[in-house]
Amino acid sequence: IAYSGKNVKICASHAGLTLGEDGATHQILEDIGMMKMLPGMTVVVPADYNQTKAATKAIADYEGPVYLRFGRPVWPIFTKEEDFVLGKAQQMNEGKDVSIFACGHLVWKAVEAARILEERGISVDLINIHTIKPLDTEAVLASIKKTGCAVTAEEHNIIGGLGDSIAQVAAKEHPVPIEYIGTNDTFGESGKPTELLTKYGLDTDFIVAAAMKVMARKK
Repeated sequence: IAYSGKNVKICASHAGLTLGEDGATHQILEDIGMMKMLPGMTVVVPADYNQTKAATKAIADYEGPVYLRFGRPVWPIFTKEEDFVLGKAQQMNEGKDVSIFACGHLVWKAVEAARILEERGISVDLINIHTIKPLDTEAVLASIKKTGCAVTAEEHNIIGGLGDSIAQVAAKEHPVPIEYIGTNDTFGESGKPTELLTKYGLDTDFIVAAAMKVMARKK
């Protein structure tokens, strides 16, 4: 599909640990990395129902191969359909102390983390990277140049995912300390979605801790 540039849309559900009880054989945690490596493949990871609906319409109008990733569980709905633009990062909150880049279900966890950090007097630049490829490098650079550090959050292996994409931009253009939230080179297991996020270090408190750690590193 990618080699011949076919106008094919691959829409994959049941991604990530939040698939829950079906366990490791169903919880794909490597797909973002595999798909973004294919030349010409667009990779989209929306954050909630509204964004998934908007992304589905957008990729239908787009000419070329696309991979759309979404999950199974009931999840908070917090975006507006009109806020979705293919290839354009969504600014969820503006701040100056730390950048948080998130995709998929972890955008909501990042929203929760940002609220906790703001209560502590920490200003968070929160960006929803719903299009992993092509990456909105302008938005990434504008944010890290402002804050000087970053946290990446994804329901995916930290090897090859969103974090690697952000780090590559930073390494080339504006090196800053980065902390990664994601699974650490491991498969998942059967369990309740929220409990799995906690066990594997992907929940709200871990994003807060990563933000505190990365801000200390930049000092």
